[in-house]
Amino acid sequence: MAVLWLEDVDADDVGVVGGKGASLGELIGAGLPVPPGFVVTAGTYREFIEGAGIDETLFDAVDVDPEDSTALREAEATARELITETPFPDPVREEILESYRSMGTEDDEAFVAVRSSATAEDLPDSSFAGQQETFLNVREADLLRRVKECWASLFTQRAIYYRQQRGFPHEDVDIAVVVQRMVDAEKSGVMFTSHPSTGDPQMTIEAAWGLGEAVVSGTVSPDNYVYDRSRATVEDVTVADKKVEMVRDPESGETVQLDLDEERRTERVLSDAEIDDLVTLGERVEEHYGTPQDVEWAVFEGEIYMLQSRPITTIREDADGASGESETTDGDAGSGHEAAAAIGDGDGEAGEDGGDDVLVSGLGASPGAVSGAVRIVDKLDHLDQVEEGDVLVTEMTMPDMVPAMKRAAGIVTDEGGMTSHAAIISRELGVPAVVGTGNGTRVLKDGGSVTIDGDKGTVRAGADEGAEPAEEFEPVEAARPETPVKPMTATEVKVNVSIPEAAERAAATGADGVGLLRIEHMVLSLGKTPERYIADHGARAYQDELIDGIRAVAEEFYPRPVRVRTIDAPTDEFRELEGGEGEPVEPNPMLGWRGTRRSLDKPEPFRQELAAFGRLIEMGYDNIEVMFPLVNDATDIEGVKRHLQEAGIDPEDHTWGVMIETPASALLIDELADAGIDFASFGTNDLTQYTLAVDRNNGHVADRFDELHPAVLRLIGDTIDRCRERGVDTSICGQAGSKPEMVEFLVEKGVSSISANIDAVRDVQHEVKRVEQRLLLDSVR
Repeated sequence: MAVLWLEDVDADDVGVVGGKGASLGELIGAGLPVPPGFVVTAGTYREFIEGAGIDETLFDAVDVDPEDSTALREAEATARELITETPFPDPVREEILESYRSMGTEDDEAFVAVRSSATAEDLPDSSFAGQQETFLNVREADLLRRVKECWASLFTQRAIYYRQQRGFPHEDVDIAVVVQRMVDAEKSGVMFTSHPSTGDPQMTIEAAWGLGEAVVSGTVSPDNYVYDRSRATVEDVTVADKKVEMVRDPESGETVQLDLDEERRTERVLSDAEIDDLVTLGERVEEHYGTPQDVEWAVFEGEIYMLQSRPITTIREDADGASGESETTDGDAGSGHEAAAAIGDGDGEAGEDGGDDVLVSGLGASPGAVSGAVRIVDKLDHLDQVEEGDVLVTEMTMPDMVPAMKRAAGIVTDEGGMTSHAAIISRELGVPAVVGTGNGTRVLKDGGSVTIDGDKGTVRAGADEGAEPAEEFEPVEAARPETPVKPMTATEVKVNVSIPEAAERAAATGADGVGLLRIEHMVLSLGKTPERYIADHGARAYQDELIDGIRAVAEEFYPRPVRVRTIDAPTDEFRELEGGEGEPVEPNPMLGWRGTRRSLDKPEPFRQELAAFGRLIEMGYDNIEVMFPLVNDATDIEGVKRHLQEAGIDPEDHTWGVMIETPASALLIDELADAGIDFASFGTNDLTQYTLAVDRNNGHVADRFDELHPAVLRLIGDTIDRCRERGVDTSICGQAGSKPEMVEFLVEKGVSSISANIDAVRDVQHEVKRVEQRLLLDSVR
């Protein structure tokens, strides 16, 4: 049989249905409330690869050096292609579909969660959770594809690396897939049946309205309830300001984010009676398994459902002899608690006052106390400022921040709860952490000395010689964020990427591609000007540095397009690098020797950039599109085309285009189109500055900086009109593309795509969809 129902399996069936399937079956067998579902067995996966004759090829492909990042990427790509391109045997296909159909009716298809369940996960001493895929709100049209994608996720780079580090042979690990009816949760959350670090008899419950994606990702802060099991009382209640909730759209089935009204934002999610019910269920789960549990739960129509339970593996060695392993979710809260709690965004007020020297307080997410200098990180580009022993302070942590988190002595966040990315990674690293402070980035001063107490949830002024950091745990890297379901729009919504390390998070937004990949950050990180680096290490080495960075993004998004902009750093940034002594000193570098004008004047580094692009195209990355900044006229374009041809990139065969950042380029768009560009992308920061003669960094005139000024909009609108007539795509990659008013204007004008910063992609997707639907409705009225 390809399929087994959850009610027919238990903990002894890990080898058949994987850790997740066995856990759910065990919960059902214990009489606990679990949504119905079935498992596509591990044997079905094994029969699939062996019957198709791809097993030996598959295991050979993933038998690579885990420290070789290139080999890991190639192994993942090969494994994915082998599995997803191999057809299902007809009997397996029909059995899966018939089982799914029995969960719904002819008129009402079931919404299901499709969740990977490997045969070596959620073990007492190792947790592989968060490495394989989970898909929510799936219906029949996508079910079989999602099952294959779960199978393929057994061979992500992260999973390959982790198994080899833990000594699990790839051929010995099979994967099942749980297909479970979705709970349309009114409220949901996560429950630790004992303290996740100390093992004390203290139950922690986090709760928020709606579905459960955001609490565990740390996007927002949930309510937090602490129950003292020894005294049978609720010891502490923290009610967060929950600005939004995630719910399932009844028509599209997509998970959408809705604003909460003022009353519900500050309303307590759980009543005392519901806490009592959860505590009772939590104690039953822990008693059944005989070990502290990390439980996901949801409430629908007054009924509590258990969505998953796994052992807590972050309890310190000195806590009643518990294990010191630290791998509850491998650092990816979004994947480790796929269906956990929903949203609460606000000011954490947990933690003891601790005296007048307490600057901010929140949730004590990882134990220990430590002193250090505050380093406030408000963008990924600032991560290198965090040095060994610093206290990293940020709004919320992301997987890209893990290297800096490893260097930090302590971590403080504005947002997040006990299951946020910051909390989990901090516990795994053994780094004291206080999360959900609400205002840490605003109150704490960069460079100031503080002491954070991860037990009490406080940050105090000054250093404390008696501070004792937590014991070190084995570090665990962060995994891919859970991919959201994105709205379908005619206007493409892309994402801007500044550093390769952000590629996974950018791709997980569901963006249609990368509208702007800046390579100057890759170059500036070398610490030398391009000329000096080439002189010291050779042209090939410079190309290799660019290739490594660009390829990481191109591969993450493939086959979605990635627009790579040639270097556009101003002279004052180059002057800070080794070899920058000869850079000119310009009164206003933004109006100076930068962009394409510099590339054509000093072509050697430019040639190496294009050579790197050419090598990437030869490698098969045909999704790379080249974009040239700060052009004015056809003379610039002819120079660019000449260099493209010299680099072996035929402008007729490969997609390339320009930034529209000057009034000249906007007014001469016909000339640029005649020169052969495939796309024109608006850089609104520069276009606005040059149009209005306003330096946005000049405090005397910055209030006059307005990307929505009629003059700026006219330049953009006229350019879109001319490009549409000539078959040239248009896009925007400037910051203004995230503004609702600009989105509405662009969609109405017929822009081809809008590219936004990572954190704004979802909002832009929904705004584009709203405008398109209104235009469609207007057209038929």
